[in-house]
Amino acid sequence: MWARELAVSAPGKVILHGEHAVVLGKVALAVALDLRTFLRLRPGAEGRLSVSLPGVGVRRSWDTPGLRALRGRIAGKGRGQEPLPRGSEGLSVLEFAGIAAGASAPESLATLAFLYMCLAISAKDVPSLDILVWSELPTGAGLGSSAAYAVCLAAALLMVCGAISCPLQEGESTARWTEEELTLINSWAFRGEQVIHGNPSGVDNAVGTWGGALRYQAGKITPLKRVPTLRILLTNTKVPRSTKVLVAGVKEKILKFPAIMNPVLDSIDAISQECQSVLEAMPANPSPEHYPVLEEFFDINQHHLNVLGVGHPSLDRLCQVTASHSLHSKLTGAGGGGCGITLLPPDTSPLAVEAAKQDLCACGFECWETKIGAPGVTLHSRSSLSAQVLHALALS
Repeated sequence: MWARELAVSAPGKVILHGEHAVVLGKVALAVALDLRTFLRLRPGAEGRLSVSLPGVGVRRSWDTPGLRALRGRIAGKGRGQEPLPRGSEGLSVLEFAGIAAGASAPESLATLAFLYMCLAISAKDVPSLDILVWSELPTGAGLGSSAAYAVCLAAALLMVCGAISCPLQEGESTARWTEEELTLINSWAFRGEQVIHGNPSGVDNAVGTWGGALRYQAGKITPLKRVPTLRILLTNTKVPRSTKVLVAGVKEKILKFPAIMNPVLDSIDAISQECQSVLEAMPANPSPEHYPVLEEFFDINQHHLNVLGVGHPSLDRLCQVTASHSLHSKLTGAGGGGCGITLLPPDTSPLAVEAAKQDLCACGFECWETKIGAPGVTLHSRSSLSAQVLHALALS
C-alpha cells in the first residue's frame, strides 16, 4: 500500500538545431525546456485507481478488482514488452476504458497510456492511487508534452511498485534517481510514447528523463555530459501545421534539386556539431564570446530552414520583431508555424526582453521567458514547488 504524497516533474523539449536534416541521418541537438509537467501522487481510496488530467479534460476512476481482471486477460502476451493498443490485448484495454478503436483525441490517448502503464508496470497488483497531472507545456506544439507525461507516469508507477527507489530524504527539496533507474524510467516512458504516437523516435522521452541536452543521429541518442543553462524566449505562433506534410515537402525539394539541397543539409549538420562543441566548452569556461557565436548559428540555420521550405510568414515576423530588439531567433521543430526560440544572452536588459515579449504578444503569439538545459525527471518535496504548481496540484 503506497502511503506517501509526492510530486514528480519532467521537462519539455525543443530542437536547438537539426530540424528536418535529422530525418536524413544528420545530427540534431535536443534540449530540455524548463517548462515542466508535474504529477501529484497520493494514496487513493481502497480499491480505486483515479487519474485527473485537467489539461485535456480527463477525470476517471476505476475499481482495482476490474483492472486486476483486465491484467489477467493480457497476461502472457508479451506484457511489458510491446505497446498494448495493438492486437487483441489492446482491444481489451480500449473496451475497458470505453474508448473507440482508432481514437486519436488527446484525452483518449492520454487515458490509454495511463491504463497501459499502470497495468504493465504493476507486476503483482494494481495499486490504489490518486494521480493528478498538470503541465506548463501547451499540447500539440511540438514541445514534448506527451513524453513529459509518460516520463512522470513511469517514474511514479515504478516507484510505487518498488522497481526504483524513492530517493527523496527528509529535509531535501528535490532528488533524482540513479543512472540505472533513469534508464528503466526512460524505457517505460518510451512504451507510453508508443501508445500515444505509434512510432516515436525516443528523443522526447530521453530529454524528459535525463534533461540537459542530447545529440540524436540515425537512431542513436547520446546525452551531452555538461551543458549550460541558457535563457530563451519561447514563442508559439499558434499557426497549426502538419509535420508529415512539411517532411514530405523537404524530401520532394531534395529529390528535385539534390546538388543545391544536399549542401544545405550538410551545413545544418555542421551547425549542430559546432554548436555541440560550444555548449560543451561553456560550463568549464563560460565567456561572453560564446553568445555571439550561438546567435550566428541561430541566424544561419533559420535561413537554411527557409531554403528547405519549412518557414512561414508568422516565423519571419517573429524573427523581425526580435531582431528589432537586437535578439536572434529561429524556428524549432517542424516549422510551417508552430514555435520559435530566441536566445537571451546574460547582458540582455530586462527592458529589452519585456519590450520584445509585448511586441510578440501584439502579433497574437503566446510567449514564455524560460530556460533550456533544464534538469530531467525530478522528485519534489512541497517546499520546492511554486505557489502556482502547488495550487494546480491541489497541494496548497
